[in-house]
Amino acid sequence: MFHVENYEMFLENTVPSNEQFGWIEVICGSMFSGKTEELIRRLKRAQFANQKIEIFKPAIDQRYNDKLVTSHDQNHIASTPVPAAANIPMLADQCDVVGIDEAQFFDDEIVQVCNDLANRGVRVIVAGLDMDFQGKPFGPMPALMATAEYVTKVHAICTRTGQLAHYSYRIKEDDKLVLLGEKEAYEPLSRGAYFKAKQSQKEQKKQKPS
Repeated sequence: MFHVENYEMFLENTVPSNEQFGWIEVICGSMFSGKTEELIRRLKRAQFANQKIEIFKPAIDQRYNDKLVTSHDQNHIASTPVPAAANIPMLADQCDVVGIDEAQFFDDEIVQVCNDLANRGVRVIVAGLDMDFQGKPFGPMPALMATAEYVTKVHAICTRTGQLAHYSYRIKEDDKLVLLGEKEAYEPLSRGAYFKAKQSQKEQKKQKPS
């Protein structure tokens, strides 16, 4: 059995210069997979090329800083927190590139917002969790991935097996869909490790006195 490394090529300028439409890029994966790191990398490249950029994130995400988009290894870029997707178009006027982090926390209107921006010539780069802690598609992410021209799925490393991880296992006993947290709350797991962890979790619940 051999392992073939999957190299993803992304071309920054795939649309002809006379084309009036933009496009949508989605970066998705589990917790600790480098989604935000990749988002920041692409945005800084555009910034270096003197393109006008604007970055948005949901106002509820204040884990590191309320006005910065920050990756787990502390790479960051200035951003504008917004309470809803509807706030983005008016704040993104005259932008060449728009970045959106933690897209899974936005309402479903984020899909139309991204399409409207792309239709008026903006390059839209979206990052978010593709699955919630239950292993189910998260919020508007499936629709964004279906609509996007480019989808990049990044992976963390499973803390239990060393394999590629694409599940965000919740360590804390909390059933809320939205629970902001870091390593104290989540653990990236492979499919096998996630399945075993969920089974163990169910067994422990059965053994607890009611």
